[in-house]
Amino acid sequence: MKDTRFAKLVLLVNGLVPLVLLLWDVYRKQVGANPLEFVTRTTGMLTLVFLLISLAVTPLRRVTGVNWLVRFRRMLGLFAFFYGSLHLLTYVAFDRFFHLPTIPGDVVKRPFIAVGMTAFFLMLPLAITSTDKMVKRLGGKRWMRLHRAVYGAAILGVLHYYMLVKSDVRLPMTFAFLLAVLLGFRFFAKYYASPPGVAPSVVPRGQ
Repeated sequence: MKDTRFAKLVLLVNGLVPLVLLLWDVYRKQVGANPLEFVTRTTGMLTLVFLLISLAVTPLRRVTGVNWLVRFRRMLGLFAFFYGSLHLLTYVAFDRFFHLPTIPGDVVKRPFIAVGMTAFFLMLPLAITSTDKMVKRLGGKRWMRLHRAVYGAAILGVLHYYMLVKSDVRLPMTFAFLLAVLLGFRFFAKYYASPPGVAPSVVPRGQ
């Protein structure tokens, strides 16, 4: 069994690098004329990036037969939740100034916020149940059914981004294309036997 502890440390450090760079840009005031929009867009983008990377683990594992790749899926998924939490916190703290009663009215006026919040709340139970203890408590099959909600979170996340962009939709459409490829792989893979040596696994995030 491959020892992935060093690789996980590398992933942890690299997963935090975007946050460090973002904070450094904020400190140096290199965030454009609208800092709130810059931080909001950046954290949202990072959420989608880590979601898609976590969803890419299973196809890559099946194609290459490198089973130990699945060990990184939990951390990638938790990074997606982490940046999603920062994305939501940025909105609540710096757009609404923690004035929670104003949020429902804002959601009605800007439906893309409702879509984004739904995506986040789909990710919440996945983060809570990402530990080995929760896998054992729920049972493998129930846990896997629950964690398929990551597909809905990813779809809503891409839709949220598309609705947010007012003119140039090339980047949201790129995310939509990549997500379609990843979900399409899963759809077609159901009709074929798993490659030799690739056994199903029960590991948090991105089945």
